[in-house]
Amino acid sequence: MRYTEDMSYKTFTCSIARRCGGCELLAVPYELQLRRKHESMKELFARVTEQDGATVEPVRGMQEPLAYRHKAATPFAPGSRATGNRMRCGFYERGSHRIVYCKECLVEAPEARSVLRDVARIADELHISAYDEDRGRGVLRHAVVRMGYATNDVLLTIVTNGSKLPHAAQFVQRMRALHPRISSIVQNVNDRRTNAILGTRNHTLWGPGIMHDRLLGCEFEIGPTSFYQTNPEQTEVLYALAIEGLGDATSMLDAYCGTGTIGLCAAHAKECDLHVVGVEQVSNAVGCARRNARANHVNNRCSFVCDDATTWMAKQSAAQFDAVVLDPPRAGSTPAFLEGVVGLAPKRVVYVSCNPVTQVRDLAILRDGGYRVERIVPVDLFPHTKHVETVVTCSRSA
Repeated sequence: MRYTEDMSYKTFTCSIARRCGGCELLAVPYELQLRRKHESMKELFARVTEQDGATVEPVRGMQEPLAYRHKAATPFAPGSRATGNRMRCGFYERGSHRIVYCKECLVEAPEARSVLRDVARIADELHISAYDEDRGRGVLRHAVVRMGYATNDVLLTIVTNGSKLPHAAQFVQRMRALHPRISSIVQNVNDRRTNAILGTRNHTLWGPGIMHDRLLGCEFEIGPTSFYQTNPEQTEVLYALAIEGLGDATSMLDAYCGTGTIGLCAAHAKECDLHVVGVEQVSNAVGCARRNARANHVNNRCSFVCDDATTWMAKQSAAQFDAVVLDPPRAGSTPAFLEGVVGLAPKRVVYVSCNPVTQVRDLAILRDGGYRVERIVPVDLFPHTKHVETVVTCSRSA
């Protein structure tokens, strides 16, 4: 794998790019990728910009769009004659569950793919069987590795079909010897017939069972099932834009808050000038958010509630928050939630989106409720793909 440079343009090559399909724009010069993404966002937000007078700013790209994925994963499958009966690992081929072997990946953090390949090799040597998804048999289903961005922590999660992991102690010992940077190894149990990678049960095999990383000067605890952005470098850009969108707000509701990353970064950046309430319905995430608040010494200004955000907002009085920040999943928000935001009547709404298509749909409800779009900034969290994230700032019309 390599990249070639032609004046101000860089193109990248990968021997499995066509089969893997993960980086569908890899052969397109990065500067051109950013321009194309900008044009697509201008087209998508055309009606909003025409009616509200906002413009779509240029896409915030990366200085060097390589090695940005700090989370990597592999499925496992039984060996075949072609592999010398060695366990298979790598990526699913585009549109299938055929596994394409990968020795290294341009967009993954250094060492990540090496860790995953060694999981397969050591499992083979210890006779830990790979999961056969057609028959529902075998032990080892997936492995997920998270590499610290601002720390040296590494969390390795082994996903098994059932709670028994043969030779677990030997497996841990050998992985630690090969990769001393690993700080925790966790077994995640997923015994369902499903395409989902992770199950709900975790068993720590070695270490504290978590890792830590930092964003915008804040430290965060990350567990096997925690949501934490794959590209931390660009996540800092995304969150800084969200914080800018708060303006002079002194009180903020962080909806869909997860482990509290956006709210805690905002509280840290604003020092004593901002109070944050985060609402999240996943209890483990709320517990993690509270620990993160204590670790960053902002627990006196940040509180986290375990509840459905729409239900919780219905019990609150209007004008309780100067700003609401929402960062929903790809499906976007819901009319009930957005109407709840309108009912709270914050001065500003900052909408962080991983799917601008559903974001545009949702903005229509906010705009009908008296909000005007002030700023639209796309951020490139996944270079060499068509994916774009956006931060949209809205203010309440006078």
